[in-house]
Amino acid sequence: MTSPDNHQPFVGRVLGTEPATPLEFWVAIADGHYLQLDDVVLLERRLPGVARPVKIFGIVTEVRARHEGARFDSDVFLIEDGVLPGEVAEAAKIMAMRFEPEVFVAPMPGEVVSKGTGEARDQALFFDGMKRKVPVGLSRDGEPVYVNTEFIDGSRGAHFNISGISGVATKTSYAVFLLHSLFNSGQLGPAAHNTKALIFNVKGEDLLFLDSENRELDDENRQRYEALGLPAEPFKSVELWVPPRPGDSSGAPHAGSRLKGLNPFCWTLLDFCRDGLLPFLFADADDERQQYTIVLHNVTEKLRKEAKDGGEGAVILEKAPCRTFEDLIAIITQRLEEGEPGWTGRSIGTGTVNAFVRRLHSARRDVGHLVRADLSNPEKRRLDFQAQVAVVDIAKLSSRAQRFVVGAVLRREFERKEEAGSRTPLLFVVLDELNKYAPRKGRSPIKEILLDIAERGRSLGVILIGAQQTASEVERRIIANSSVRVVGRLDSAEAGRPEYAFLPSAVRQRATIAKPGTMIVAQPELPVPLVLNFPFPAWATRLDEMGSGDGGEDESDPFDDLG
Repeated sequence: MTSPDNHQPFVGRVLGTEPATPLEFWVAIADGHYLQLDDVVLLERRLPGVARPVKIFGIVTEVRARHEGARFDSDVFLIEDGVLPGEVAEAAKIMAMRFEPEVFVAPMPGEVVSKGTGEARDQALFFDGMKRKVPVGLSRDGEPVYVNTEFIDGSRGAHFNISGISGVATKTSYAVFLLHSLFNSGQLGPAAHNTKALIFNVKGEDLLFLDSENRELDDENRQRYEALGLPAEPFKSVELWVPPRPGDSSGAPHAGSRLKGLNPFCWTLLDFCRDGLLPFLFADADDERQQYTIVLHNVTEKLRKEAKDGGEGAVILEKAPCRTFEDLIAIITQRLEEGEPGWTGRSIGTGTVNAFVRRLHSARRDVGHLVRADLSNPEKRRLDFQAQVAVVDIAKLSSRAQRFVVGAVLRREFERKEEAGSRTPLLFVVLDELNKYAPRKGRSPIKEILLDIAERGRSLGVILIGAQQTASEVERRIIANSSVRVVGRLDSAEAGRPEYAFLPSAVRQRATIAKPGTMIVAQPELPVPLVLNFPFPAWATRLDEMGSGDGGEDESDPFDDLG
């Protein structure tokens, strides 16, 4: 049965026993029909003296069923036994999404309500007005859900922010799926070939198999990819960067589950000095309350100006050769203890100098294997991204070393985009644990870079796909600059915080029971967040899932060119 007016499947009529407003109303569901959460509905309201009816589109936010005629809880048994008369009545609460034309009137009780399908569904969800749209998942009825590309590529907005409980919300899996969709949906146009993604792998080695097929991908999930218009295949152009194994003089890659196709990375002492990377070793380097930061910035500037090329990444500092991070620390410590004003700054007390030296020495164990000039072919270990997707593994590094790698890499990539002065090609940056790198309180060099990306990255084509367990602990300006907000499974206490006020109360409650693979996506053009699922990864996420692909076929020796 279809509605006589709009040829959409009839499902019920607007309830007259509940108030109907332009924002929300109830629908009595007819016998033999049903509505579920997230279904789209449509009705028409005819106004006196106006030929064109007002189309009201809405989405189901609540469904209820009850016995009419029952007064007591025990009546349910009598009604089922036929002793008492009673009827089951089903109703659905609708939140209005769109009015065409924009005349915000309440639906009249008794109006015919239809289920929105096809073009009507696209119209209700504003998909019809999106010139370019990227599929971001499937709704509960198996239809694609889109996000307007103009709010991704910087045309009208940029940045994703994903929140959810670690291990349950599948934040990283969804971020990688978004990249797969962006690269393969054709919505980025010819620029897609030059668009790149930089992913920081912060947990395990899940992201070291993006170039391998997933042998556990079944036919049902292949059909889901097909419904989204995406290929069910791994990433084609991937490079994997891992840190060298600590204590290994050959600089062999530090990885356990994969040994082939890995590129060990490190910084030479020359790059470390000339690029001014020393502040990234200190979490509070930009905290003006700390006195030692005066010494830090003086030493950084001294290294930048006076470190001379010693060959193969080594430096010569005041005639003293340095090939290891320990050599560099020893020279710096000696100059500071001698009290040279050029290194310490003027009128700096011994206590302040000692505070800096103490912190510098504590960094030796964390980054000594990352900053060195005792390996051959240093240019091959420099993080220089050529493939479409680059994964930088920092999972096995200490917190200090992780901050150093993320800060140094992001600053260099951001500066490159600033020098290029063009928004295209786009660079997507995937970074989990934003609460650690950009906490709400305090200042640090890496936080300033992330704020720069959040606020100016849109115009420079640097798009942040950030994730965290608790958005309430992340710098507000980073969250506020994200055009698209995504929520997975949330802790009940976290779901009650004001950072999730964009979720209606019913949706916020659903977030506390969401299963892995279920996400709630809020985008600027839709007044209501949409609940969706995304398919199982078509790429392997661990060694025993790995099928064929580059990850399993690379026969090159990973120790080639190592000294």
